[in-house]
Amino acid sequence: MLPSNLPNYFLADLPAEAELTAGLIIEACQTLKRNGQQFLEGRTTDSIIRVLDRLGREWLSADFPFRQALLKASPEATGFSAEVLASGLDQFFQQLTTDNLESLLLQELGHTQRLDDFFHHEDDGKTSRTAMAFGPRLLAHIAPGNIPIPALMEMVLGLLARSAQFIKCASSQSLVPRMFAHSIYEADHKLGACLEIASWKGGSANLESALFAEADCVVITGSDETLAAIWQKLPPATRLIGHGAKVSFGYITKEALERNAHDVAEKAAVDVTAWNQRGCLSPHVLYVEESFAGAGEEFANSLAAKLEAREKTHPRGALSVGEGAAIATRRAFYEVRATHSPDTRMWASQLSTAWTVILESDPHFQISCQNRFIYVKVVSELAQALQGAELVRDKISTVGVACAPAQTSDLARRLARWGAKRICPLGQMQHPPLGWRHDGRPLLGDLVTWVEWEKK
Repeated sequence: MLPSNLPNYFLADLPAEAELTAGLIIEACQTLKRNGQQFLEGRTTDSIIRVLDRLGREWLSADFPFRQALLKASPEATGFSAEVLASGLDQFFQQLTTDNLESLLLQELGHTQRLDDFFHHEDDGKTSRTAMAFGPRLLAHIAPGNIPIPALMEMVLGLLARSAQFIKCASSQSLVPRMFAHSIYEADHKLGACLEIASWKGGSANLESALFAEADCVVITGSDETLAAIWQKLPPATRLIGHGAKVSFGYITKEALERNAHDVAEKAAVDVTAWNQRGCLSPHVLYVEESFAGAGEEFANSLAAKLEAREKTHPRGALSVGEGAAIATRRAFYEVRATHSPDTRMWASQLSTAWTVILESDPHFQISCQNRFIYVKVVSELAQALQGAELVRDKISTVGVACAPAQTSDLARRLARWGAKRICPLGQMQHPPLGWRHDGRPLLGDLVTWVEWEKK
């Protein structure tokens, strides 16, 4: 239940029966532009970072009203149990610090005040060449409907870039971005006045056309089909930054299992249960090197036990009828296959669809139906796993690795050359650092426009 006295600052705060029109969207965008010009152009990077740093600490506090209201409304309003949502929020807000934000600016722009003024860069040598970066006047975000953190990160980037922002959320998925926006408004009314949150069903052509006509840049995270459709609707002068559908997998060496198989299984369970396996960084498959007959089965059995334990501390929560049916149908398929094939086994939660582990010797990559449905594939070496994942090579985002320390560098180089955009330890797949380059692309770097000043 949300606070009854929550102010109607944003379109998403309006009653469910309120009708959004193209005129309302245009009016909101024009207001954002005016507010951005008035409240953002004169702001320093340091002042914005201070607000974000304070918000990061407040969101980690159990007494923070916006956090309390959000967790109380979960899972009905978010699709996640309070425990899963709290864990995901903590991972994000722990990183929203002054040090991390300054490191991000340095990484992306070469100077922490590059958005404030012209600065000379060391790489330019002894020239009189200086440069300054500017964000879009109005930035439109088309937020994903699977997990909320990408929308929060885009809002942070937009504030750093001094861009007024219109965040369009998936239908019935606006609560987390909305509460974050309210917390920004409470912390700094002027920054909050440069944000708009709205929610409507995708494909509403009149609303989208109104938004795209006003925006200077559109950032979208969604399916490849959605990206292609929006690309065709954008005015020629509007930039598009798109993040299409991606998948991820884990790779576990025999040396890692020999060192501590239970610890590896625990880390794998963390990756499978984080955001209920709905994010692009969540593993669909765990490739396991088999050093002896039955090693893969032993690991899958241990993983099943860890998932059962995680269900008690971080319950998955209820699913829609369609999501539950998808798991039940796939379970039935593998139950039949396991009966007739010694190379297939299944472990599943009793009297629920809470988690499922499928063990197979076939290395071909399988797309999971998510919600803690994980494939364990037994391989002899990394080359066999990469061959199995070849068909989704251009869709791979993250590879979580469990290996002996001496193997790390070689595995990372091989995975990077193959096409992985992010390589991390198993157990951290769905919790990237603040400055990670989404899809291998710059974060702020893709948003800004550079202005160069040659003094002489």
